Amino acid sequence: MKLINVLTVTAISFVALMGACKKDQFKEFQDSKGMLGTNSNASKTKTGGLSRVNLGVAGEFVILSKSGITNVYKSVITGDVGSSPITGAAIGVTCAEVSGTIYSVNAAGPLPCRVTNASRLTTAVGDMQTAYTDAAGRSNPNFLNLGAGNIGGKTLTPGLYKWTTALIIPTNITISGGPNDIFIFQVAGTLTMSSAVRITLSGGAQAKNIFWQVAGAVTLGTTSHFEGIILGKTGINLQTGGTINGRLLAQTAVTLQKNTVTKP
Repeated sequence: MKLINVLTVTAISFVALMGACKKDQFKEFQDSKGMLGTNSNASKTKTGGLSRVNLGVAGEFVILSKSGITNVYKSVITGDVGSSPITGAAIGVTCAEVSGTIYSVNAAGPLPCRVTNASRLTTAVGDMQTAYTDAAGRSNPNFLNLGAGNIGGKTLTPGLYKWTTALIIPTNITISGGPNDIFIFQVAGTLTMSSAVRITLSGGAQAKNIFWQVAGAVTLGTTSHFEGIILGKTGINLQTGGTINGRLLAQTAVTLQKNTVTKP
């Protein structure tokens, strides 16, 4: 009788032990697949595996253009400014408006602060054009022609967006994502943001990870607020009082009117 009891207890203990082992093995399997815990790969799935657009030396400028910068005083610019190959005389901002370095291809740039460095500007402009081509060439968009070109009122999540026409932002929008999430917006036409409209970031999303590749002209309305890096093939125009947390990288001209431009 005692022998039977011992065997019964031993059998119960063995079954319990095997059950615990299977549970631990299942948990390890879940963790390895990113199903449990903080090591999940959900963020990679969410962003579709997008990588940042490499700006090269252009990423050291808050405003960079090929054909000049016009300006209605007084703008407030935080970051380096430059224009090439056009002469420095086409850089219309003053030293007092820029917290950074103003680079010019020749001695005609704004005095007394301008730094003449044609080779650096040539490299930066080349990198700007390469970055534009990179952004424009990203394929398999997560969102195609969202809102038929009108994204007013929308909340945009990480991913690659493509519009085959113009894009308008007539009312406030939110860009929502984590601090490492990437957003790339491809616009085949113009990009127009209405006056007093704002882009708001949420969830830790950062302007340095938001790229707007725009083939047509970009116009940001009066007192509007924009977030992200603009890679413009045509002009980038900020109307009176508009602000941007990002970069203005234009393959033609940048136009300012009492604006605040802050590097991200």
